[in-house]
Amino acid sequence: MIKNTRKRRTGKVISNKMNKTIVVKVITTSKHVKYNRVMKHANKFMAHDENDTAKIGDTVLIEETRPISKGKRWRLVEVVEKAQAVDEVLLDEPLSVTEERVKK
Repeated sequence: MIKNTRKRRTGKVISNKMNKTIVVKVITTSKHVKYNRVMKHANKFMAHDENDTAKIGDTVLIEETRPISKGKRWRLVEVVEKAQAVDEVLLDEPLSVTEERVKK
């Protein structure tokens, strides 16, 4: 029986402008050996998204795979959480002072 030793990471999609490719930002925490301070590390991974299902802001699960291109060694497993639509976010923000004057 072959053991599945592929690494899996969870992160947020920061770019989906390429064809069938997404860029995922994975944030990990570790403790400094000497100072015992918790530090954050951020890595960006290019992942293969066959159907272009992931959008910017989505939380996704990616898995290590064979090299697909020069920088792509990960593939999209699933979209864990969909991001809020951009229009909804913009509607929730208060109007600026200049926009309020224009409406009057």
